[in-house]
Amino acid sequence: MNNFIPNFPSDGVITVNRVILKPEYDVDDLQERVAMLCENVKTYHSETGFVGGFVAMNSGAISNEGSTTGQAVASELKDREALIVTFWDSFEQHEASHRSDSFQPLFQQVLELCENGNEEIAYEMLWSGRAYEAEQARAAQEAKARHAA
Repeated sequence: MNNFIPNFPSDGVITVNRVILKPEYDVDDLQERVAMLCENVKTYHSETGFVGGFVAMNSGAISNEGSTTGQAVASELKDREALIVTFWDSFEQHEASHRSDSFQPLFQQVLELCENGNEEIAYEMLWSGRAYEAEQARAAQEAKARHAA
């Protein structure tokens, strides 16, 4: 672990929600509702296991260099699919946050936007890391060149 997410414990839990917006909603609707939900989690759960998180929207781009499922040029879910990723000290603390009275109404408002319902998967961190600084990258490249078989 390279402290990619500050204060995230090596045995912490990552949860991932995949949201697909119903046709009648847009990114602004999602951002508004998720902002309220995230503010609630930060306010009421920063001292009870919440470490951090992020929300990412499908940009529509598909990497032909990194994909093995054909040579598509654009995702059909552009601006309709988002990932809500959170980092927790433990799964139990995450679950307790969802049971809080202040969280549930906000969570239900986000679910109203979703055509796919919700399935939140919990993951254990296997690796994380930051990019090297330029000097570190050059040193790593030189070491690889010297010791490559």
